[in-house]
Amino acid sequence: MKLLKLVPENTNVDFMRWRNFALILSIIATSASIFYTVYQGLNLGVDFKGGQMIRVSFAQPVDSGQLRNQVDGLHLGEAGVQPFGSQGYEIRLPKPPGGVAAANAATERVEQMITANYPKAKIESVDSVSGKVSEELAESGAKAIILAMLGIAIYIWFRFEWQFGVGALLTVAHDVSMTLGFFAFTRLPVDLNVVAAILTIVSYSLNDTVVIYDRIRENLRKYRKMSILPLLNLSLNETLARTVVTSLTVLIALGVLMWIGPRVIFGLAIAIFLGVFIGTYSSIYISTPVLVWLGVTPQSFVKGQGGEESEAKPA
Repeated sequence: MKLLKLVPENTNVDFMRWRNFALILSIIATSASIFYTVYQGLNLGVDFKGGQMIRVSFAQPVDSGQLRNQVDGLHLGEAGVQPFGSQGYEIRLPKPPGGVAAANAATERVEQMITANYPKAKIESVDSVSGKVSEELAESGAKAIILAMLGIAIYIWFRFEWQFGVGALLTVAHDVSMTLGFFAFTRLPVDLNVVAAILTIVSYSLNDTVVIYDRIRENLRKYRKMSILPLLNLSLNETLARTVVTSLTVLIALGVLMWIGPRVIFGLAIAIFLGVFIGTYSSIYISTPVLVWLGVTPQSFVKGQGGEESEAKPA
């Protein structure tokens, strides 16, 4: 019985042929993501803005505009109403003046309104975060992402060479900025789950990049006379099966999680799904072509390991 192979053996895809087109596409997409994120801003959740978030499930379809008008009628500030699950909504209230007592009172008024207008509705959860805690969470989350990116660049630098460190840092920055741009465009709430997803994206991008860089380093030592572009294509084709199988497995699991998983972790699942998809692309068309743009050749920095060097291109 023959084993199933998603990628045929001895593939010979000319990835580097499209490196300049991929560069232009990535610059446009990344610039647009950064601009839109800065201009529009992220839809920060209660974790980062402070306030109350009430999740309600309804027994029958409810018009979001009508529910928003009912919440606004309580005069609790500018409230947000977003779909939650198949027949539910997330009601977000800003931080009220007066501290915890005022926040609890506002939440109670919303619950009473819902109970009066929708007797069969169910309050799923109520989250409350103070302003001070939300500021600390936002600062800690940003620091965690930045330090993770810098740590990866330093790790790659010491393990390989500085050109590889630059490539890894650009790859991770590309993946993170594209993910944030997606959240800025779709207005999906950004909470601590999304921060955890971004850190996961950073680690996944590193993992895929290191595998490819390891093979490139091996081939730099093995095929000293080969031109850099064929050598990079060879390395990418040799790791293609591993890249496809790993990414596809993760994407299938995340797709199922987004489809039937609880709504509260939808942001986590879709962020990692998008990050894995983008990370697979960037490990091929960002981290690898960067070595060419930085002038890396088989003679750049790899010293001889003894024995004869291979001069011919492998079959």
